Order: sequence, then structure tokens, then C-alpha cells
Amino acid sequence: MDDCLFCKIIEGKISCVKIYEDNKFLAFLDIAPVNKGHTLILPKKHFETFLDMNEKELTKIMLFTQKIAKSIVNGTKADGFNIMLNNKRAAGQVIDHVHFHIIPRFENDGFKHWSHSSYKPGEDSKIANEIKRFL
Repeated sequence: MDDCLFCKIIEGKISCVKIYEDNKFLAFLDIAPVNKGHTLILPKKHFETFLDMNEKELTKIMLFTQKIAKSIVNGTKADGFNIMLNNKRAAGQVIDHVHFHIIPRFENDGFKHWSHSSYKPGEDSKIANEIKRFL
């Protein structure tokens, strides 16, 4: 994609602080980290969202993500970590190239990533049945 920021980074047209790359994937530090060590994982092949990736690519990117997450936890001495993936604008996706965020977490770091709500009586079953229709 000509105007994709991440494709430009993959092509070397825009610099980044690389953590690791291979022939299929790239891991680099986020320029606006939640915590130090916050890393982005992305496929070198352009996919807009998670749903656009095939099973083979998904399997490979998850294994790559696990490898990088282990290094981040060890390298930052994190107490835990989040793996986050935003798909489409409504979910917070800013760049239309699928990418995972690995965010090292530390006790009392203050990062809160979602609030909670509840279902009205019977609403949970109705929504579950609507979802099941598409399986």
C-alpha cells in the first residue's frame, strides 16, 4: 500500500527502532509507548485487519508474537504484559495494517484499558444466539 505508514517502515522508507525481524514479520518499539518496551508486531505482507489474515499467517504471527513477548518480559523485567489488537476505527485502529501491541505491565502502572458494563435480563442469551448464527 503506497500510503500505509507500516508498509513504509517495512520498506525502510521510515525509520524505527527494531526489536527483531524475519522474512515475514517485524517487531519494533512503539513511538508513543504505554510503558517502556511497548512493541508493535506486524506482518510484512499488508493485511488491513486480523480478519483478513489466513490461518497459516495467523499461526505464524502468534508464534512470532509469543517469541517477542518473552523477550520483552525478560528485557523489561515486567510483572506481566498485555497483547492488544485493534480492528477498525471503532476499536481504536489508527493505521490500517494489522498489528499487535505487546505492552509490558508493572504493578501499579496505572494503565486501564477498558471499563465494564452488564446485560439486561435475557439480553446475554439473545446476543449469544445472534453471534452463533454466523459460526
